[in-house]
Amino acid sequence: MPAPSPSGAPRSGDFRSAFVREAAGTRHFPALVLNADYRPLSYYPLSLWPWQEAVKAAVLDRVTIVAEYEEVVRSPSIEIRIPSVVVLRDYVAPQRTAAFTRFNLFLRDEFRCQYCGSRGDLTFDHVIPRARGGITSWENVVAACGRCNLRKGSKSLRQVGFTLRRPPRRPSPAQLMNLGRKFPPGHLHESWMDFLYWDAELDA
Repeated sequence: MPAPSPSGAPRSGDFRSAFVREAAGTRHFPALVLNADYRPLSYYPLSLWPWQEAVKAAVLDRVTIVAEYEEVVRSPSIEIRIPSVVVLRDYVAPQRTAAFTRFNLFLRDEFRCQYCGSRGDLTFDHVIPRARGGITSWENVVAACGRCNLRKGSKSLRQVGFTLRRPPRRPSPAQLMNLGRKFPPGHLHESWMDFLYWDAELDA
């Protein structure tokens, strides 16, 4: 079922493209959006809706509210506490393959240069340079800092004395999901915690 748009009209895409991709502060009262199996649609970016979307989806009976903020919103005919966690009534099947995008590539490599391990100023690099027949694929492209990328250029790893932190491989959607859990947003409301980490192993 498509997500409601800010104007109230259904979106042409599915719920994967409808959640907010920027962490919101408490004053914005974002709602954590869970799939029908009570797992987040995404960990990174965390699947959040602005409160307006969550209230609208609840009124339209598209979600079940499982946790709320203390604050309420009112209309001439209804009063409702702002949802902090909602669950989709219809299950959204996970994607079977991970899209080969810059974001997913950086997430697979945990936002680290695969040559020196630094973070920040990231771009991507062909392990086997395209000038030497290398192709643009999961198995031949890695995250790299600007300095290492410039130093390597069109040379081979052996020529510049580089080694990879780990061999580049095609990740599964589940692997990207688990990697995303390592990068929580700056704000995590207390009502979200059981749903974000309920399937993690408990510390002894």
